[in-house]
Amino acid sequence: MGQVSASSSIVVPADPQRALEVIADYETVRPRILSAHYRDYKVLEGGIGAGTVAEWTLQATQKRSRNVHAVVSVSDSMVTERDSNSTMVTTWTVTPSGAGSLVTVRTSWKGADGVPGFFEGIFAPLGLKKIQAEVLENLKRELAG
Repeated sequence: MGQVSASSSIVVPADPQRALEVIADYETVRPRILSAHYRDYKVLEGGIGAGTVAEWTLQATQKRSRNVHAVVSVSDSMVTERDSNSTMVTTWTVTPSGAGSLVTVRTSWKGADGVPGFFEGIFAPLGLKKIQAEVLENLKRELAG
């Protein structure tokens, strides 16, 4: 069982503090920046920053979906979502970049064993990077507006 991960980055037109605040807003902003791959999104606890608990279904492909129960923690430059239903962890890291910020989203989990795990390690990151890129573009638009 190997570690599988995918990450994508984008430069956004906001200082790191503002970018982090927007990323950690699960109540108002998050529903606006999610792609069509996310279904049944809802906030169960909190909504802003650390302690937020949210749920959604990530429809990665037509046949593959994952029900996520995310518990959120926040540090100086990072928002972390830990899925209580699996080993999946997503981190949003924000660092200064020129007049804006570099935002990197990275999702990782323990992959399947054997041949299925081999294929998961190759194909899952490719699909997830496309989903991440779409969400990051939506974040960039949100911060520009």
